[in-house]
Amino acid sequence: MSEAFEGYERQYCELSANLAKKCTSAALLDGEQKKQKISDVKAGLEDAEALIRKMDLEARSLQPSVKAMLLAKLREYKSDLNNLKSEVKRITSANLNAAARDELLESGMADTKMVSADQRGRLMMSTERLNQSSDRIKDSRRTMLETEELGVSILQDLHQQRQSLLHAHTTVLSYLKCILLILLNLKLHFVSSCYL
Repeated sequence: MSEAFEGYERQYCELSANLAKKCTSAALLDGEQKKQKISDVKAGLEDAEALIRKMDLEARSLQPSVKAMLLAKLREYKSDLNNLKSEVKRITSANLNAAARDELLESGMADTKMVSADQRGRLMMSTERLNQSSDRIKDSRRTMLETEELGVSILQDLHQQRQSLLHAHTTVLSYLKCILLILLNLKLHFVSSCYL
């Protein structure tokens, strides 16, 4: 990780904690003290935004493996900063009117819908990949079964050919025995006729 990023991160965390404390104390104050505290918080928010921009630039200049992790942290810090800004707005206008409330609710709903649509899109992509994988597995299984059937068929053919060869071998042996017996009988007959 970058030392510069770590330094900016440390400064941001300290500043963020300090701003959160100031927001809490400003909510309890009123009048000029409240205005002064809010002014301090707004100045601190500008410093925090500057630190986030610096961290963003630093993170984007690093290697992709480190960059992804740092950008994820940065998103959390931006969310934290947005929460602090919302808190300042809430404090400055203690009596929110209905329109402001509706605006906050609508932005929250828009974020929820956007996140929901993004999640739905990722879910659909994952489902599509899963279906493609299932199809590939089915195709592989079908190919395996066809190969197995072909192997069984070849083995049956080989068995039949072996049986035919064994039968032919047995037949040839029996003919050879017959031929040998005939030749032996002829020889014996020939030998016996010579002596007569």
